[in-house]
Amino acid sequence: MRVDKGKVRAPEIGRLWLNSPPLSFRQLRGRVVLVDFWDYTCVNCVRTLPYVQAWHERYVGKGLTVIGVHTPEFTFAQYESNVERGVREFGLTYPIVVDNDREIWKAFANRYWPTKYLLDKEGYLRYAHFGEGAYRECEEVIRELLLEANPTLAFPPLMEPLRDEDREGAVCFRPSPELYLGNARGRIVNEGGFREDSIADYVLPDQLQENCFYAGGRWASTAEYMEAAGEGEHSLVVKYEASGVNLVMAAPRGNACDVVLLQDGKPLTPSQKTMDTQFRTANAESYVRVQQARMYALVNNPEFAQHTLELRCPAGVAAFAFTFTSCVDPARSATAATVESR
Repeated sequence: MRVDKGKVRAPEIGRLWLNSPPLSFRQLRGRVVLVDFWDYTCVNCVRTLPYVQAWHERYVGKGLTVIGVHTPEFTFAQYESNVERGVREFGLTYPIVVDNDREIWKAFANRYWPTKYLLDKEGYLRYAHFGEGAYRECEEVIRELLLEANPTLAFPPLMEPLRDEDREGAVCFRPSPELYLGNARGRIVNEGGFREDSIADYVLPDQLQENCFYAGGRWASTAEYMEAAGEGEHSLVVKYEASGVNLVMAAPRGNACDVVLLQDGKPLTPSQKTMDTQFRTANAESYVRVQQARMYALVNNPEFAQHTLELRCPAGVAAFAFTFTSCVDPARSATAATVESR
């Protein structure tokens, strides 16, 4: 979304900075500034970060300053050590400002993760984009604004897509909506609903609905998350429509916890694995190991379809929010279908 030149100037706030001494938009006058609102637990943010980092590397020497504004969604994402770890793991080298009190978020009247704003050499807002995508368009505007500041610049060719599913021909469907597991925003459909701010036993029903989640076993319900508590089996079940599934999880008691994954009643196959999925050949289990508070990629199906996912959790696992992805690379889909049919 382009914004008329000379209408809106960016605010001057921000205290704690990573990768940089404190910056202000006033001292950056003369440079083009890309402001990226993100959260290290947000799947849509994580998917945009390689592009933001690449733009920083391409254009920092030509007059672009990238500022990542880390505005946390969950309490644990306010901790500086968690943000620093996320910055390292994602390989981000541009300036990051920590916006725990949402001062910058409010000053921009921002509403979404991720959102990108481009400011021209005079500090005026010239472009905004909400969510994933529009990578080529955003890079084109970066170059336009850089040329306004310095008409003598020469640029390399525009970047090629960094992922197959970002290329022309990839298909994106409407996936199941994000599902929060805390009682402040979550939608649980067990009989009786949440036992808010207490530990209670939950029973899985025989029939499952979409766009909600179910708990089985003993769980502690808080405003932000559900935590498996006590002895016995603990399950989370979701009926979803998507290609990929992610879940923000933590092990707040400090011990690493293995969460077993079953899709449609079966362990995952290698064609459905993610960077976080592991396998035990001895008992044919698929699982993810949870320790750090972050988003874990659970399933990456080659096809967009409806499935039922069950997580069998040991005591001490805290689950915050499911997110779902929907873009499918046709080449991968065809290859996977051939492999599965053999």
